Amino acid sequence: MPTLPLRKPTQSYSTLDDIRQRKDQLYDELQKDNQQFTTLWNQVFVKRKESTRSEFITSMVANSITAVDAFLLIRKLLKNYHKLFGKKRR
Repeated sequence: MPTLPLRKPTQSYSTLDDIRQRKDQLYDELQKDNQQFTTLWNQVFVKRKESTRSEFITSMVANSITAVDAFLLIRKLLKNYHKLFGKKRR
């Protein structure tokens, strides 16, 4: 059986200054978490470096081969398993 996370003990505040101190403490924690989140978010969307012309042509050829391969695979599946896809033979 999984254990539940422990709750932090609640604090009782007796003065307005205690509440303000806690508010400032929570604000600082939120700012630190926000900065960490922003850093991680920006790392996800890193701009790729500019590719050279030969790298561009290589990627185009690789993508074209993948597209042709996918087309041939789908064509073969439809030809051999036409009943599964609801197609009628002519």
